[in-house]
Amino acid sequence: MAYIPLPTPAEMNSWDTQAITTFGIREEILMENASREALHVLLDLTGSVAGKRILAFMGSGNNGGDAAAIARHLHTLGANVLLLHTKQVRKYTKTTGYHFKLARNIDTPHALLTPQNAARLLQHEQPDIIIDGLLGTGMRGTLSSDKSVLINQLNALGEKAFVLALDIPSGLHGRLGTVDPIAVKADATVTFEAAKCGLAMPETKQWVGDLYVRPIGIPAQVRTFHPASNVGMTDSVLSFRRPLSETMHKGSAGKVLIIGGSKGLTGAPHLSALGAMRSGAGYTTVASPALLTQEIKAGQPEILTLAIGTSDEWSTHVPDAVKKAIEGADSLIIGPGMGRSTNAAHFLKELIALDRPPSVFDADALYHLAEHENLLQSLSDRDILTPHPGEMARLCQKSITEIQADRLTSARLLADSFAGAVILKGAASCIVQRGKPTVISPFCTPTLAVAGSGDVLSGILGTHLSHDIPTLEAACLGVYEHGLAGEFLEKQFPHRGNLPQEIAHALPKAVREYLCSQPST
Repeated sequence: MAYIPLPTPAEMNSWDTQAITTFGIREEILMENASREALHVLLDLTGSVAGKRILAFMGSGNNGGDAAAIARHLHTLGANVLLLHTKQVRKYTKTTGYHFKLARNIDTPHALLTPQNAARLLQHEQPDIIIDGLLGTGMRGTLSSDKSVLINQLNALGEKAFVLALDIPSGLHGRLGTVDPIAVKADATVTFEAAKCGLAMPETKQWVGDLYVRPIGIPAQVRTFHPASNVGMTDSVLSFRRPLSETMHKGSAGKVLIIGGSKGLTGAPHLSALGAMRSGAGYTTVASPALLTQEIKAGQPEILTLAIGTSDEWSTHVPDAVKKAIEGADSLIIGPGMGRSTNAAHFLKELIALDRPPSVFDADALYHLAEHENLLQSLSDRDILTPHPGEMARLCQKSITEIQADRLTSARLLADSFAGAVILKGAASCIVQRGKPTVISPFCTPTLAVAGSGDVLSGILGTHLSHDIPTLEAACLGVYEHGLAGEFLEKQFPHRGNLPQEIAHALPKAVREYLCSQPST
């Protein structure tokens, strides 16, 4: 399975509702299942709970019901547990009220916890374990001052205790992965049925701790007929790679044509070429202004070059030699180091209008696309755009802050503007194509945070497009291999310092190491 579902909180609620209304599974059973799965994780992580001091923080919603149910189990196992509920007993109703009543029926100790009495109630407590069931995915907007007080007190106790969050740390936004202003700092989080998409965001690690995804009995048909709008990559993405053939030759291994380079920006197409070659392209050619070809080649004999014009400036028209090269190419990479000159803009306009193979639009090509919105509409469903947050901001006419505040929506907004795939680069890159779920990368790798890293990625993408891999699959595969290379380099450069060309050179080693580490089937 190449992807795992990453539903929004609303979608997860819909799954629960479908399980209850369509399949007749009682909500009380789903909550009991969730509490038992959380209990099993806790026991695996902390061992026996007999005699241990445990505080279970119980909010007003279903997350509070999960806390009540696990508190009951812990009490049965001999833990010294105290269930701290934030509402009066009589105000708990429906499924949460049912499980709270079960906990009280077996004499699970409990106490009302309010911002007013919290300091007094907790001042002599130092638990071994804390269960966070305050908010779960119910967090919306800015945390109230009362909840902020409780979470700060929980975190203070948590400095000397093991903190287990149920479903999602309280205070963390389930869709965005943002915190305003504080969230529970968990050592581990047990999320139920599927991780919510907010948990896949790179900033959440400090709050989530180790993440465990556990089933609670949602029928498979629910996922099938109500698919999540976001999914996460698994290592099975590597199965998208074109199989090797013993009869393969350089002409059948993918012919990639890179169109880029300008004065002062000759390294970008060079790095793109390295990315293409190291990811398996048979032929890699860089077309650039004539006086820049040797500088782009930079003594790398494997990189073929195609001179445009007679100077170091772009021609305003696509010459016949380039048109012929495009006809013979399996994929194009357009934009690395191309520059933002008027000539480059004219060249790009004519280039886009040609009958061309699948293309990656990167770097300065994205600048020109943002300047001339009509060009975006003329791109094909076989094309890939690779903006970083600044380029995405320009393309969407928003600020970088707005883009980063909701990366999933930002990526979707651009993808809805044209037929191809969009990769919003960065930690946990987002990949999306119109009409398909947004794919979230699992990689948050500091070794990739270096100028030129994106040029290498464009080369990888160009190779996979040249292998006739479908657009979205090629985009996901490229991002995954790029991430593997970054993780591979962390062994040699644990505090960064690697060069972008080393990302390219690590590609075949990283993929081989990963594939060899997997058990044979």
